[in-house]
Amino acid sequence: MLIKQEFEVTQPLDAVWAFFQDVPSIANCLPGANLTEDLGDDRYGGNVLIRMGPVKLSFSGTAEIAERDEVNRRIVVDGSGADDKGRGNAVMKVTATLTPLGPSTRVNIIMDLVLSGAAAQYGRGMVADVTAILVGDFVTNMSNRLTALEKGLDPNSVAAVKPASGLTIGLRAARLALARVFSRFFLPYAPPAG
Repeated sequence: MLIKQEFEVTQPLDAVWAFFQDVPSIANCLPGANLTEDLGDDRYGGNVLIRMGPVKLSFSGTAEIAERDEVNRRIVVDGSGADDKGRGNAVMKVTATLTPLGPSTRVNIIMDLVLSGAAAQYGRGMVADVTAILVGDFVTNMSNRLTALEKGLDPNSVAAVKPASGLTIGLRAARLALARVFSRFFLPYAPPAG
């Protein structure tokens, strides 16, 4: 499934691009992600823990920078992992493209995600909603780290957004789903043309 996200960061393009080159910093900003080893050649081992309500999914695997385009400020990361209890797999390709917006930067992210096993039973809407929540937390953490660097502070001393509990993610995802349903319900009816 393709999931697209777009957000704006108040830091300049060069600072945001430099940040995206540092995979450990990226992992530090993503709730539930933990790098466990540097495998060399832009490859990393680690795990990701995601809780959605009562459901807990824990994947161990690898991520690597598959493409880095300095000119167009585009980076592609391939990741794959298996659920620690053998209940499924996840394969993901993330493409991030950065565009300057004056003193700020727009980041467009396209995630091509393939889930199998237990994780695949959740609908596209729920996976997209949980992803939107995690990306929102990631953006907050990234902005805080970049601001700390800009001020000459140690970015590791900046408090990250507290990782969301299963209940919190479940409630936030439910709120997004309800908003989607109500927006469809209250859109004015337009009869078909012709």
